[in-house]
Amino acid sequence: MDQIDQGSTNEPQISQLEKTFENGLWNTRFVVFPAVLCSLLGALLMFIVGSSLILGQVGKMFSYWPLNDAKVNELLGKLIGAIDLYLIGVVLLIFSFGIYELFISKIDVGRRNTDLNILEIRDLDELKNRIIKVVIMVLIVKFFKLVLAAEFTTPLELLYLAIAIFTIALGTYFMHKAH
Repeated sequence: MDQIDQGSTNEPQISQLEKTFENGLWNTRFVVFPAVLCSLLGALLMFIVGSSLILGQVGKMFSYWPLNDAKVNELLGKLIGAIDLYLIGVVLLIFSFGIYELFISKIDVGRRNTDLNILEIRDLDELKNRIIKVVIMVLIVKFFKLVLAAEFTTPLELLYLAIAIFTIALGTYFMHKAH
């Protein structure tokens, strides 16, 4: 019985060098902190630029009065461009929160709010999937903006447009079905 008691207290001794090295290695996770800060700053910048685009278009709208199709398309293109900037800001925000939660610490304030868990990231695959979904939305918005600016003159061009729209819809359907 004494041997069993001795065996349970004989844990391997960790050298001071190993403890110091492991602590230093663990603390290297903080190298992601500049990425967190810069991503937050980039997100804020995208939201500011997108908002200024919209506010600028509101001011221009009154100088465009009365509106015609060309002016409406121009305004719509700018507004869609702002949405694009907002979505890129969201990508940066998700990346910032995700990297912080994965490498530095869980965000306690966010975890107390049980109604909103969109920025709660459990692993790298979840972060990647969320970013991919928003990037796909950015590409869809960019496609929509290009379609608005395009002039279709032949039936074949309209067929290509229809195929492209169907492909995007099908891809979005499968993306949501997989989730």
